[in-house]
Amino acid sequence: MIDPPLLRGRDVYERVMDGWIDNTHDDAFTHTVRLSDPDFGIELSVVATPPPDYEIRAASCRALAGPVLNDVLDGVPRLAGTRMVAGLTRRAGEVTGSGDGATLVRAAVIEVARLARQVAKLDPERAARAALADPWECWQLDTTGWIDLPDSCFTYSDAGRRLFGTRPVSSPMRPDLYAPRPGQQRVFAREKVSRLERRDGRLHLFHSMHDDVHGFDVTYEIDCESGRIVDARSLTPRLPYAGICSEPQQRIRSLIGESVDAGLVKRLGPMLGGSAGCAQLYDLSADVFRLLALECG
Repeated sequence: MIDPPLLRGRDVYERVMDGWIDNTHDDAFTHTVRLSDPDFGIELSVVATPPPDYEIRAASCRALAGPVLNDVLDGVPRLAGTRMVAGLTRRAGEVTGSGDGATLVRAAVIEVARLARQVAKLDPERAARAALADPWECWQLDTTGWIDLPDSCFTYSDAGRRLFGTRPVSSPMRPDLYAPRPGQQRVFAREKVSRLERRDGRLHLFHSMHDDVHGFDVTYEIDCESGRIVDARSLTPRLPYAGICSEPQQRIRSLIGESVDAGLVKRLGPMLGGSAGCAQLYDLSADVFRLLALECG
């Protein structure tokens, strides 16, 4: 029997994220994330260099709602000097500790790291090529601006690259994602909602992400008695490269019948992610399944 700690005493748990990027420095961005759930609300602000370094220059956090401990908030500035690459989650845990609100603050740090991979600082003349509305041009800008993209998902694999020119492909990418104007506010903005709901003997899991480039609504249903996934669906009204990013989306159906146990998130990697999958589909799924084991705070 699955009994998520976050649903003890309530039938619905919802977490909402609002994040955006401002071009505040010649050589850095300011990333802001507001994250709230029924118990806490926080706002995290991080000044960080663009790709490929992703180095945090300054960080601060303030409580918007709930009894977030000052020790948790006071630890955030110690992230300065940390790169937002492998090891960031561990470092965020070290500086925030385990007090009230720490779980939400650590989640906000991860969301900032994900935001940081959406905007670059390329040569403006080169970035202007995105205005041609040619997806192939944008794809080449992507792999120039973000050196960690190759094989991060199907679209940036050799198999994905070979599909350009063989089918209709469209992209919402625009020049200011590659070279924002000085002082430009909200160069990129993102909203996410994750929800756990207990209803009629089933757990309903929902995670959405809508921003300037992506549109995802991911839904899972779990039979509480057997602990197995009985339905898995994803709607994608917006994709970076519709016609190519679309290819791996049906992989979500492979999760039907899977047992929701401690090893599920690890198994998701080869099922949804990797060079044959979709990084966003994996992140959205892994995050909402992690909520099942999460304690309040």
